[in-house]
Amino acid sequence: MDLSQWIAQHAGRKPARAALRFEGRDITYAELAAQIDGIAAALAVRHVRPGDRIAWLGLNSPAMLAALFACAHVGAIFLPLNWRLAAPEHKAMLQASSPSLLFVEDVFAAETAAQQVVPPGTACVALGASGPRDWMRWDAFLAGGRGPLPPSLAAAGSAVLLCYTSGSTGRPKGALLSQEALACNAANSVDMHGLVATDRVLTTLPLFHVGGLNILTLPALQMGCTVTLHPKFDPEATFDAIARDRITLTVLVPAQLDAMLAHPRWADADLSSLRMITTGSTLVAQRIIRAVHARGVPLIQVWGATETSPIAACLHADEAIARAGTTGRAARHCRLRIADVAGNEVPTGSAGEVWVRGVNVMNGYWEDPEATARALANGWFHSGDLGHLDDEGFLTIDGRLKDMIISGGENVSPAEVEGVLLDCADIAEAAVIGRSDSRWGEVVVAVVAPKPGVTLERERVLALFDGRLARFKIPKDVVVVDALPRTALGKVSKEDVRQMVARLAGSKPNTQEQIA
Repeated sequence: MDLSQWIAQHAGRKPARAALRFEGRDITYAELAAQIDGIAAALAVRHVRPGDRIAWLGLNSPAMLAALFACAHVGAIFLPLNWRLAAPEHKAMLQASSPSLLFVEDVFAAETAAQQVVPPGTACVALGASGPRDWMRWDAFLAGGRGPLPPSLAAAGSAVLLCYTSGSTGRPKGALLSQEALACNAANSVDMHGLVATDRVLTTLPLFHVGGLNILTLPALQMGCTVTLHPKFDPEATFDAIARDRITLTVLVPAQLDAMLAHPRWADADLSSLRMITTGSTLVAQRIIRAVHARGVPLIQVWGATETSPIAACLHADEAIARAGTTGRAARHCRLRIADVAGNEVPTGSAGEVWVRGVNVMNGYWEDPEATARALANGWFHSGDLGHLDDEGFLTIDGRLKDMIISGGENVSPAEVEGVLLDCADIAEAAVIGRSDSRWGEVVVAVVAPKPGVTLERERVLALFDGRLARFKIPKDVVVVDALPRTALGKVSKEDVRQMVARLAGSKPNTQEQIA
């Protein structure tokens, strides 16, 4: 059964139930099913075949979700493009994947056309009135598909989603996720959230990323829930939606939570309908966890990667307080393993690379067999993340494997040091890296960005560590910046941070002043 049958079944059972709430309008399951069928028929008319790629460049919208389900029906592979990327980055991805069709929202049409990002053989469909004259319009595309719906051509193991990684370790790679991987991930989400049909879900994260698409949005639609969908995140709109729509579940990454905590409405906002908030994607500061719990809402963490759909480890609501700071145990349909550099399983409590096994793991990387072989060696996905398990199987992420600092023969986890920094309310962002040192091999360097209007001094930053960490873990240098360099998906780019610190080391061995 292809994923579009999730919607068709709900349309048959409860056609009037709201599937999506978008910009003040409810879209029922019957209406969503009809839109999916119309797009699938239009794709078939244009001879889209199983394995063909269909690219989408636009903000969150019901049409975007409908297009994904339509691709699932005809066996095509949906490629959501990150609208935060620059035109040359889009061009590289499109040239690598050679999609049959590219759908472009109005706001991105002019630059897409001007920068000539579309490869030969790819037809463009304008989702609005903008775009060159030779682009097809959305209404005309749909009109061409009026007629009987073709039979489903999808296989459970066939790829349906092509998501590019953030590129924090080099060139972005396209992870291919199958229909059964997304179904397995949905089952993990149902268990993680105790998801039921009466839940009301709010999606503000971008659907071009597995966090926005797969942690709650698709699982909620599989269960027959109502999803309030925002084009993009806005704190005011988020507060409004939670109160107005009586939202029970939502995913908010730390940067979003920080924006909400800083908002004047946070202290008095009506959060009474929330059963929990899910977070992850990066280190979650203890101050954020404490602030959310102080409002009476469990904050649960999820860990995974684009390559794992992404749910591989997770907390449950009843574990949120007692296990705050961990990312939970292996998701219901996953297995975790912590391995050393030789591939041997390490003892409980010891750090090593986190490996994942499960149906939710990707098929591989798009046209990159060498990278696929490295990532999926021995039947396990090698995440590149460093972590350890406790006696009860709870996972704590210690950082990226390649980011581990070895100073004087001692291992220093950047995540542990960053946790202390991010616990300071005056620090907006922090990254910890190792800098080459002739005596110690590497020394720990903290790079911090203050909150607006705050001045950070080296001595004040270093004082945060008094009595909290061993001396060899305490930074030997502090660099204050306006903002940390980030990847297109919003994660801190440690490689760019290293290069910046290396440049500064040549002229300022003890960097204290603020730099842009």
